Amino acid sequence: MKKILTFLLSLVLLFAIIYSPDLVAKEASSDLEVHFIDVGQGDSILVKSDGENMLIDGGKRVASEIVVNYLKEEEVEDIKYIVGTHPHEDHIGGLIEVLENFNVENIMMPDVLNNTIVFEDLLNAIERENLKIKKPLVLDNFNIGNSQATVLAPNSKKYSLTNDYSIVLKLQNGENSFVFTGDAEKESETEMVEAHKSILKADVLKIGHHGSKTSSSAEFVDLIDPDYAVISVAKDNGYNHPNKDILERFKDKDIKIYRTDKDGSVVARSDGENIQFTKKIISPDVRDIFNGISEKLADIKDNLFIKYLTKKIKPQTM
Repeated sequence: MKKILTFLLSLVLLFAIIYSPDLVAKEASSDLEVHFIDVGQGDSILVKSDGENMLIDGGKRVASEIVVNYLKEEEVEDIKYIVGTHPHEDHIGGLIEVLENFNVENIMMPDVLNNTIVFEDLLNAIERENLKIKKPLVLDNFNIGNSQATVLAPNSKKYSLTNDYSIVLKLQNGENSFVFTGDAEKESETEMVEAHKSILKADVLKIGHHGSKTSSSAEFVDLIDPDYAVISVAKDNGYNHPNKDILERFKDKDIKIYRTDKDGSVVARSDGENIQFTKKIISPDVRDIFNGISEKLADIKDNLFIKYLTKKIKPQTM
C-alpha cells in the first residue's frame, strides 16, 4: 500500500510541475545551479557545476520518489558528494533510495548517531554501496565542478541538540556564494559567528531549521547579509514554520525570501557574477494531494512500525 501511494504521488507530481512563466523566459548560460527541491517538510538541495553533482539531504522517506525523479529529470547519473547534514528523518529519509539509484562517490555525515529505523536503514544502504562515511572537518574544502565548498560547522564534538550537529557548507562560485545550514540552531550559529566571522558573508542563505525561531539569530543573519534566502517547508505544517518573527527579521533587512511551500522547487543559477532564480510551481490542488498522501503514509508507517520505534540500535562506529 505504501509503495503504491508513493508511486502514485510521484506520477502526479511528475506531470503537474510547471515553470513560472515570468522567470523562465531568460535561461542564462550558467556554470552553477542550486536546486532547492520541494519535498514538503524537509530539506533536499541539488548542486550542479560543470558536470559534477552534490546532493545535500534527501527529505523524508516518503519523498524518496520525488527526489529520485527530480534528479533523473535533471539527467543526474553520478553524485560526487551526498551530504546528510544531520540524522533526522526529514533530511536523510530520501537518501536511501538515492544511494540505490545513482552512482555515489562520497557521503559526508556528522559524527552523531540516531536511534531510528530510518537511520539504521541508511547505514545499511551505505554499507551495501561499499562507501565509507566522511566526517566533516571545519574549514576543509572540496570541489564540485568549478565551485568550492567549505565546511563551516559543526565546530564542537558534542551538542545537546542533534540539530546543532548539522553540517553547514559555504559554496563559492566566482563572486557568488551560498550558505547551506541544515537545521543548525543558535548554539552552532554562535560558534560560526565567533570562529568564521570574516568568511560568513554570502549572497544566498538557506534559512536554518525550516524558518524556526530556534535558528537565524540576528548576529548570524547580519554577518551573512544575504540578498536572497530560501526556506524549505511544507504548507500548513504542524510546527508553525516559518516563524513570523524570523520572517520579519529578513523582511526588515530587505532580503528576498523564496519558500518551497509557496514557490515550489526553487532554482538559483550563478554565472559567477550574477544569480538568477526560477520557480518550479506545483498547483495548489496537487500540493493538497501531496500533503494528504504524506500524512496518510505517515499514519501507515506509524501503525506498521510502532513496535520497532523503541528498538535500540547497537552502537556503531562511523
